[in-house]
Amino acid sequence: MHDNSSQLDSYPANNSGPSVPHQDYKIFKPHGFLSQFVPETKKNKKLLGELAQFPVGIMAIGRLDHDSEGLLLLTTDGMVSHRVRSKKVEKEYYVQVDGIIDDEAIIRLQQGVEIGIKGEKYLTLPCKVVKLDGEPNLPDNGRRVRDPRHGPLSWVSITISEGKNRQIRKMTAAAGFPTMRLVRVRIGNIHLSDMQPGEVFELTQIVSVL
Repeated sequence: MHDNSSQLDSYPANNSGPSVPHQDYKIFKPHGFLSQFVPETKKNKKLLGELAQFPVGIMAIGRLDHDSEGLLLLTTDGMVSHRVRSKKVEKEYYVQVDGIIDDEAIIRLQQGVEIGIKGEKYLTLPCKVVKLDGEPNLPDNGRRVRDPRHGPLSWVSITISEGKNRQIRKMTAAAGFPTMRLVRVRIGNIHLSDMQPGEVFELTQIVSVL
């Protein structure tokens, strides 16, 4: 998971025609999809354009990595993308971790842990972390995490205001509880709600509901 955008995240815009109103969407990015519209290589990877017919110039606002799922916002407006990716907008994730997470690990995550970013040490900002009471109501992603005989799993809600590359996964690993499943459920006031993997909803205006 990270919030850096590039030309690969969008369909190239056509600047030769008349201007048209910007369009915004929210989608449930399924596991196994890249958060982009243009392939980086010739490898056969699933892209966002396979989910629906999107307008020219559409871009993903930030990214969810290949193995992560959940809420992803799309827009044709670069200013909206910049606003959503700012630290003023919270991003909440439901995270399944290896083992029964304890209070000590939760406090460490809340206060900030040291992770690696591009070969450099980075201390994450303080964030909200709450252990969930049981498994959240999420759609089955068709993947078996592992055999239950190999040990227990638990769920935690983590809300951050930044978005470094694979930050949540690195944070839980640093606290001693590697991530097994990662689902983004909220961006600002926009919620995943009861969406199903691959669903696409058009939004009236993203900024007005953040």
